[in-house]
Amino acid sequence: MTSPFVIGVAGGSGSGKTTVTRRVIETVGAGGVAVLNQDNYYRAQDDIPFEARLKTNYDHPAAFDWVLLREHLDALLAGVPIEMPEYDFTQHTRSREAATVLPAPVVVLEGFFALYDPELRERMHLKVFVDADADVRFIRRLMRDTQERGRTLDSVITQYLEFVRPMHLSFVEPTKRYADVIIPHGGMNEPALDMLAARIRTTI
Repeated sequence: MTSPFVIGVAGGSGSGKTTVTRRVIETVGAGGVAVLNQDNYYRAQDDIPFEARLKTNYDHPAAFDWVLLREHLDALLAGVPIEMPEYDFTQHTRSREAATVLPAPVVVLEGFFALYDPELRERMHLKVFVDADADVRFIRRLMRDTQERGRTLDSVITQYLEFVRPMHLSFVEPTKRYADVIIPHGGMNEPALDMLAARIRTTI
């Protein structure tokens, strides 16, 4: 192929998107895949106090820097390396660090809003939605946020009830209709992952 093959991997928080992305990397080879993790494209909030950052609704589309995400995807499609920002979830703003992402034959955009933006969808050759039961997603999110992001149990539960669940139903779940492939039971569905890997091999 003359231009990169773009895969969008969407699904609720804790559904298994990262597992699916890993399978893509295993299928193609690490050097053949460039990954854009949408979590790194939250808007910078250095200009507002820390207490105000705590009130940001991170599960709403407005929390993301869509312009930068589109620019970076277009750069990779043009064969230009990018400096993907890194987000500091303990400080609730963009880190000063960045990760260099090199162009590759396959580009994966992973995030719960990966299929939300029409302009990004137009650039995709394969759109995947990772589906999983709400209780499974909540447990995975709870473990991740308490173990990796320094959150308390109460804060994770409050955030889930006030923001994650209603935003998922309003904005994430509806994007399932754009998917070419829906993977039920999340990233633990080996037969579905095998079928996805086979489709990628035949396409690229």
